[in-house]
Amino acid sequence: MEEITINIVIADKSYKLTVARADEGKVRKAAALINERIKSYSSHYAFKDMQDLLAMTALQFATSTVKYESERAYMDQDLGQKLNELNSLLSEQL
Repeated sequence: MEEITINIVIADKSYKLTVARADEGKVRKAAALINERIKSYSSHYAFKDMQDLLAMTALQFATSTVKYESERAYMDQDLGQKLNELNSLLSEQL
């Protein structure tokens, strides 16, 4: 796994990161999403400092992750149940 060093800017602050070359695009896209969300929050809400915007952004992304994990667990469970039902139907036909 080849690693590279990249510079990422989040909330007007530069961060030097070492990432797998294969993950570079994902990391850059994630940084862009964070910056877009910060920009959106700054234009719609009153804030005292950048930490407020970062906290709101972190909360939004964490909430999305929790929601996704919950939906995925439900889908995995539901899919498992459906596969068991199909397996039973196929077994009956054989």
